[in-house]
Amino acid sequence: MAEKLDAVRQQRAFGLPAAIFLILPLLLLAGIIVLFLTTGGGLQLTSPVPVEDLAVERTVLKPGSIDISLRNAGPEDLTVAQVIINDAIWPAELSPSRTIPRLGTATLHLDYHWVEGEAYAIRILTGNAIAFDVDVPVAFATPQPDGGTLLGFTLIGLYVGILPVYLGLLWFPALRQLGRRWMVFLLAVTAGLLIFLGLDTLVEGLEQVAGVPGPFQGIGLFGIGAVGTFLLLLVIGRRQAGQGRSGASRRLGVATLIAVGIGLHNLGEGLAIGTAYNLGEVSLGVFLVVGFIVQNITEGLGIIAPILRDRPRVRQLALLGLIGGAPAIAGAWIGGLAPSPTLAVLFFGIGTGAIFEVVYEIGGMVRKDVAEQPMQLTVLAGVMAGMLLLWGTGLLIK
Repeated sequence: MAEKLDAVRQQRAFGLPAAIFLILPLLLLAGIIVLFLTTGGGLQLTSPVPVEDLAVERTVLKPGSIDISLRNAGPEDLTVAQVIINDAIWPAELSPSRTIPRLGTATLHLDYHWVEGEAYAIRILTGNAIAFDVDVPVAFATPQPDGGTLLGFTLIGLYVGILPVYLGLLWFPALRQLGRRWMVFLLAVTAGLLIFLGLDTLVEGLEQVAGVPGPFQGIGLFGIGAVGTFLLLLVIGRRQAGQGRSGASRRLGVATLIAVGIGLHNLGEGLAIGTAYNLGEVSLGVFLVVGFIVQNITEGLGIIAPILRDRPRVRQLALLGLIGGAPAIAGAWIGGLAPSPTLAVLFFGIGTGAIFEVVYEIGGMVRKDVAEQPMQLTVLAGVMAGMLLLWGTGLLIK
């Protein structure tokens, strides 16, 4: 009864006076901003040099032409006045217009007969004579979204994502015969693998931040993806734990989270491979594919580690492998056919948050096992073994 009375009092208290005091600071803030914009804050200063920022989002090379996707990342409208290719002034067409509004996009079209394998330096001059450079280190016909190209990128994702993960799952019957200490060791190895993958994803994402147009705030976008995914998976895990699920069901949930984290990492891996191929900067030969298979087979081991004491169905294992490996195909498609630094940063952020949340979940499982039987050295050895395993296999492809 007392709680109901308190609730009624609170509802009555939040009346017109409270609403006024809630809105008043916002109105005053708007007034301060208008005052500053109209008076300049008392400083009569003008910018001697226009602030312009032109971001290059994509360069597409076709036989006899070069198309460059541009975005105005500056605070004001920007006009493209002239284009220079290898020190030669070259006629250019811009659509929809030579003047690009703030955050607007335009496509720069050049009728230019480039030579495959040659390097080209393109300089774009604005109406204020500010130069922006576009480098084509190796001229290479940009892959087009046709059936053959899609099939090629699908096979790349299959080789570096799905097949290695499924090969790792084949260890399941043999590893089930191990004792409790070995199972704790494998959980710790999984944590070590994921820590290494998380750090690798973090670095990849931060490297991509430089290519994001300034207004999109790449580092903030990465943080939103990482923190948002971490907290979302944490909430999902807590809700599942609070529903009274069995131990086997909870362990399968952790294995699924591991597969999700690894899948997001493989999405970033596919993005990197697809983008490199799009630019003609990597030879996707047998050695590269073998290197990724050797490194990613350990990911299958990480997925099955939490459920070694259980008897999951073959269908469940197949689904876990698909979750962990298939995103590499999507990454190869996006990176190879529509590379975008902004999208890549967001994906890498999501992958980083997912991986470290899974490490947190595995840490909870390991703590329970260690509480029943002290095995601190086993855990330490497992974590280091997992990190060293990926570091060693990475020597094949880095």
